[in-house]
Amino acid sequence: MLTRLAIFQGRVLEGQEAAMRAYVEEVLAPLWRQFDGAEDVRVMFAVEQDDGGPDIPLILAITYPDRAAMARALDSPARYESRDLLPAFFATYLDGSLHHYLMDTDASA
Repeated sequence: MLTRLAIFQGRVLEGQEAAMRAYVEEVLAPLWRQFDGAEDVRVMFAVEQDDGGPDIPLILAITYPDRAAMARALDSPARYESRDLLPAFFATYLDGSLHHYLMDTDASA
């Protein structure tokens, strides 16, 4: 199993916390859940963090059974649609950047 993380790092623009969450839940998350081959899609919003740690208000975690399924997802229309929405998402809600990580997921846990 593989889990691809999208780490949204940065500061939510002042007064945009609720609007950002609503946009993710109503627009982006439904697209992410349409990625072909995805077995589990988790959208996580920050609650608290260690002092001095980087601001990470949002993490997307999508688990795939293998690289072939992940490749299908990365080539799916929903992925391209969601990716095209990200520049406006950052301009409206988040002063930051996006980082992706691919993790080997322990299926026995």
